Amino acid sequence: MALSLHDALISIMVVTASSDEGISSHELDSIEDLIIRSPAFEGFDKARLEAVANAAVDRVNSEGLDGVLDAAVAALPERLQDTAYAFAVEVAAVDLHLPQEQLRLLEMLRDKLSVDRLVTAAIEASARARMRRA
Repeated sequence: MALSLHDALISIMVVTASSDEGISSHELDSIEDLIIRSPAFEGFDKARLEAVANAAVDRVNSEGLDGVLDAAVAALPERLQDTAYAFAVEVAAVDLHLPQEQLRLLEMLRDKLSVDRLVTAAIEASARARMRRA
């Protein structure tokens, strides 16, 4: 079954958050905040978040990481692929430390998306600047 646009974006964020062996409370808060404030989630029923997140984790267990990312990317129009990458980076950066597993996942996602490498570098630099402590 094909994913909806919202389900695809949430799947990417959940997979990013869980790539380092678990979803931290900071990552979960970041996902919820992105859903609340982002125009990309206009019309999304926030009560569905838990079910969509659980379904993403279940798909990773049954289809593997590549399968989930392929399905999510296929559900995204090209104009929102940079948005999906920005969401993934935002979720990964919230813990202020990116373990090797999350770096590898972001690399896999970059390879699957139709986003220019300069754009992904700018998204990453922007997230680092926003998350930097004084």
